[in-house]
Amino acid sequence: MLVNYVIEVRVSFDSQKCVIKHEHEKDIEHVGFRENNVYMLDLKQKSDDNQCFRSKDNDPWLRHKRIAHINMEHLNKLISKDLVVGLTRLKFEKDKLCDACQTGKQTRASFKYKNIVSTTQPLQLLHMDLFGPSRVMSFGGSYYALVIVDDYSRYTLTLFITHKKDAFQAFRKLAKVIQIRKISKLFL
Repeated sequence: MLVNYVIEVRVSFDSQKCVIKHEHEKDIEHVGFRENNVYMLDLKQKSDDNQCFRSKDNDPWLRHKRIAHINMEHLNKLISKDLVVGLTRLKFEKDKLCDACQTGKQTRASFKYKNIVSTTQPLQLLHMDLFGPSRVMSFGGSYYALVIVDDYSRYTLTLFITHKKDAFQAFRKLAKVIQIRKISKLFL
């Protein structure tokens, strides 16, 4: 029979340490000290009262969820090689689907290709994509790029920018250049 109970715990942090206290039993307390911006608990100090760090539930799917949705074969390997202290020796079988794992592996279906161009003139509809930072710097020293594709002509323009925040200014400059060219064509 599985018994569920709630343990109320209070955790407090300061710049040097964190303190974990049991709400009802004042004698149970754990202290973790800050090392490289990570609070580390020394559980070897109080091995008798580490009950709050143990789980008695032997449901393999609950273990799968608690250990970051790890693959069942990897869970079996962890058990067979004794890589996790205190992990119950259970046989993990993939006998059903995990909803979270299935959702995480889904990909969006691609859009259907259109044979008809829905725009009637250039610059009526622009498709833009801002990407970066890329691993390789461009010749001009930029790590970001703004790609603009005209829907009517499929003309593609790539603007390299140094910071993501500069995307709007780069587009604004391009829009002014296009406006000036269109006006000059009218008068020439």
